[in-house]
Amino acid sequence: MKSLSDLKSMLAAGWVQGAIPPALLVLLILIVEIGSPGFLTGETLSLLLSNTAVLFILACGVTFVILIGGIDLSIQSVASLASVILAQLLPSLGMLAFPIAILAGLAFGILSGVVHVRLKVPSFVATLATGGVVAGIALWSAEGRAITIEEAGRANTSWINENVAGMPVVAIIAVIVGIVAFLALRYTRFGRHSLAVGAGEPAAIAAGINVDRTKIIAFAVSGTLAAIAGVILAARLSSGSPSLANQLLLPAIAAVIVGGTAITGGLGGVARTAVGALIISIVRIGMTFVGVNIFFENVIFGAVLILAVAITIDRSKIAIIK
Repeated sequence: MKSLSDLKSMLAAGWVQGAIPPALLVLLILIVEIGSPGFLTGETLSLLLSNTAVLFILACGVTFVILIGGIDLSIQSVASLASVILAQLLPSLGMLAFPIAILAGLAFGILSGVVHVRLKVPSFVATLATGGVVAGIALWSAEGRAITIEEAGRANTSWINENVAGMPVVAIIAVIVGIVAFLALRYTRFGRHSLAVGAGEPAAIAAGINVDRTKIIAFAVSGTLAAIAGVILAARLSSGSPSLANQLLLPAIAAVIVGGTAITGGLGGVARTAVGALIISIVRIGMTFVGVNIFFENVIFGAVLILAVAITIDRSKIAIIK
């Protein structure tokens, strides 16, 4: 009985929770390498970094929303719309299509934040509704079909699939995004306010923090990074589609939670999300290596998400679980 109590005390300690994801990452790499020798080759690691890059950028944005105690269920729709905008505008506008698509993500992120803050709508309902609107716009704009980026447009997207010093460009973009997000969370007023709001909104209000502004900025960041992930996907696949990112919502949220960011907010960070994204990517690639049916992916991610939330959730903040 005493050993069980000691185990619970250890799990409650912040440093133990922070050490679990990196340890799990190392364990998964070893398991996959033992089960399928050759996993740790340069080609596979390059594929791992490329696949993780888009997932990490998407998860990085939603990290800010989760840290304030919210959730963003519109990211896959925003990413898909950004891919459609890029595919449609590249032939006529060239490189200018990239910032336009990203600004669209920013606009819808702000919309989600305003609906949540000003109309007092719970974040999951606000972003679910916004995501529905965005998905509808994407379907209408693309006429319900995928839009292929023609040869003229590919001249402006080919750099996405190149390598620099042996490292995929998409991975370099993800590293830059991660560094900027890490510094913003650690050293800016917005970052400190985000953690304070997630840790306790009443206390944050009492401390004079502009909670509404902090929340809107968090959703704006999430929308912007979702759009960046969408344009990268479109550039890599030479195609934009209203459903391009539909399978990325669950893995993105799972990456944040598996990395150690608490679903209740106030605890976590971008570095943890990076570890979580690598874990999710290794699970995805590992399942392919060991012969697991690809259609079983979401079953695995769903189970992992439930387990991660059960471990990281701070029940002291929630008197009743609804």
